[in-house]
Amino acid sequence: MDERDPGDELFEIEKGFWTGGEDYFLAHVDDQCLLAFPTMPDFHGVHARAEVAATARQPNRWREVEMSSKQLLRPADDVAVLSYVVSAKKPDGTPYKAMIGTVYAKRGDGWKMAFHQHSPMD
Repeated sequence: MDERDPGDELFEIEKGFWTGGEDYFLAHVDDQCLLAFPTMPDFHGVHARAEVAATARQPNRWREVEMSSKQLLRPADDVAVLSYVVSAKKPDGTPYKAMIGTVYAKRGDGWKMAFHQHSPMD
Protein backbone atom coordinates (compact mmCIF):
# COMPACT_ATOMS: atom_id res chain seq x y z
CA MET A 1 0.00 0.00 0.00
CA ASP A 2 1.28 3.46 -0.77
CA GLU A 3 1.40 6.29 1.75
CA ARG A 4 -1.95 7.70 0.60
CA ASP A 5 -3.68 4.39 1.26
CA PRO A 6 -5.68 4.43 4.50
CA GLY A 7 -5.33 0.67 5.09
CA ASP A 8 -3.18 0.90 8.22
CA GLU A 9 -5.44 3.57 9.71
CA LEU A 10 -8.60 1.60 8.90
CA PHE A 11 -7.33 -1.66 10.36
CA GLU A 12 -6.27 0.24 13.50
CA ILE A 13 -9.77 1.75 13.77
CA GLU A 14 -11.24 -1.70 13.16
CA LYS A 15 -9.21 -3.30 15.93
CA GLY A 16 -10.51 -0.67 18.32
CA PHE A 17 -14.04 -1.97 17.80
CA TRP A 18 -12.97 -5.25 19.40
CA THR A 19 -11.54 -3.66 22.52
CA GLY A 20 -13.02 -0.16 22.79
CA GLY A 21 -16.06 0.92 24.71
CA GLU A 22 -19.18 2.93 24.00
CA ASP A 23 -17.31 6.22 23.47
CA TYR A 24 -15.05 4.58 20.88
CA PHE A 25 -18.10 3.32 18.97
CA LEU A 26 -19.76 6.75 19.10
CA ALA A 27 -16.62 8.28 17.57
CA HIS A 28 -16.19 5.72 14.76
CA VAL A 29 -19.65 4.48 13.69
CA ASP A 30 -21.53 6.35 10.95
CA ASP A 31 -24.94 7.92 11.67
CA GLN A 32 -26.49 4.60 10.63
CA CYS A 33 -24.80 1.23 10.37
CA LEU A 34 -25.98 -2.03 8.81
CA LEU A 35 -25.07 -5.05 10.96
CA ALA A 36 -25.14 -8.73 9.99
CA PHE A 37 -24.39 -11.09 12.88
CA PRO A 38 -25.58 -14.69 12.52
CA THR A 39 -25.24 -15.16 16.29
CA MET A 40 -27.47 -12.13 16.98
CA PRO A 41 -30.39 -12.45 14.51
CA ASP A 42 -32.58 -10.06 16.52
CA PHE A 43 -29.99 -7.31 16.05
CA HIS A 44 -29.62 -7.76 12.27
CA GLY A 45 -30.35 -4.65 10.21
CA VAL A 46 -29.81 -0.92 10.14
CA HIS A 47 -29.17 0.76 13.48
CA ALA A 48 -28.44 4.27 14.68
CA ARG A 49 -24.96 5.03 15.99
CA ALA A 50 -26.15 5.12 19.63
CA GLU A 51 -27.78 1.68 19.32
CA VAL A 52 -24.56 0.18 17.97
CA ALA A 53 -22.49 1.93 20.64
CA ALA A 54 -24.73 0.56 23.39
CA THR A 55 -23.51 -2.96 22.52
CA ALA A 56 -20.06 -1.99 23.84
CA ARG A 57 -21.17 -1.09 27.36
CA GLN A 58 -20.05 -4.34 28.93
CA PRO A 59 -16.94 -3.78 31.04
CA ASN A 60 -14.97 -6.72 29.68
CA ARG A 61 -14.46 -6.64 25.93
CA TRP A 62 -12.68 -9.06 23.61
CA ARG A 63 -9.13 -10.12 24.50
CA GLU A 64 -6.12 -11.37 22.56
CA VAL A 65 -7.48 -9.99 19.30
CA GLU A 66 -5.46 -11.04 16.25
CA MET A 67 -6.35 -10.04 12.72
CA SER A 68 -4.98 -11.99 9.74
CA SER A 69 -5.62 -12.39 6.01
CA LYS A 70 -6.29 -8.66 5.78
CA GLN A 71 -7.74 -7.38 2.52
CA LEU A 72 -8.68 -3.84 1.48
CA LEU A 73 -10.78 -2.73 -1.50
CA ARG A 74 -11.27 0.94 -2.41
CA PRO A 75 -14.24 1.14 -4.84
CA ALA A 76 -14.28 4.95 -4.44
CA ASP A 77 -12.12 7.56 -2.73
CA ASP A 78 -14.60 7.85 0.13
CA VAL A 79 -15.41 4.14 0.51
CA ALA A 80 -13.23 1.32 1.88
CA VAL A 81 -14.12 -2.36 2.28
CA LEU A 82 -12.15 -4.47 4.74
CA SER A 83 -12.09 -8.23 5.03
CA TYR A 84 -10.05 -10.27 7.51
CA VAL A 85 -10.04 -13.25 9.81
CA VAL A 86 -10.18 -12.52 13.52
CA SER A 87 -9.07 -14.81 16.32
CA ALA A 88 -9.96 -13.56 19.79
CA LYS A 89 -11.25 -14.55 23.18
CA LYS A 90 -14.67 -13.55 24.41
CA PRO A 91 -14.88 -11.90 27.84
CA ASP A 92 -15.47 -15.34 29.42
CA GLY A 93 -12.32 -16.73 27.74
CA THR A 94 -14.11 -18.72 25.02
CA PRO A 95 -12.12 -18.68 21.76
CA TYR A 96 -13.80 -17.05 18.76
CA LYS A 97 -12.75 -17.13 15.11
CA ALA A 98 -14.63 -15.46 12.29
CA MET A 99 -14.31 -13.95 8.84
CA ILE A 100 -15.19 -10.27 9.09
CA GLY A 101 -16.38 -7.76 6.52
CA THR A 102 -16.60 -4.04 7.23
CA VAL A 103 -17.38 -1.05 5.04
CA TYR A 104 -16.20 2.44 5.94
CA ALA A 105 -17.39 5.76 4.52
CA LYS A 106 -15.10 8.78 4.65
CA ARG A 107 -16.84 11.72 6.29
CA GLY A 108 -15.64 15.22 7.11
CA ASP A 109 -14.41 14.04 10.51
CA GLY A 110 -12.80 10.80 9.36
CA TRP A 111 -13.60 7.20 8.44
CA LYS A 112 -16.89 5.85 9.85
CA MET A 113 -18.14 2.26 9.96
CA ALA A 114 -21.26 1.91 7.77
CA PHE A 115 -21.51 -1.92 7.57
CA HIS A 116 -20.15 -4.75 9.70
CA GLN A 117 -20.62 -8.51 9.30
CA HIS A 118 -19.37 -11.66 11.06
CA SER A 119 -19.18 -15.17 9.59
CA PRO A 120 -18.11 -17.42 12.49
CA MET A 121 -15.63 -20.17 11.56
CA ASP A 122 -15.64 -23.56 13.22
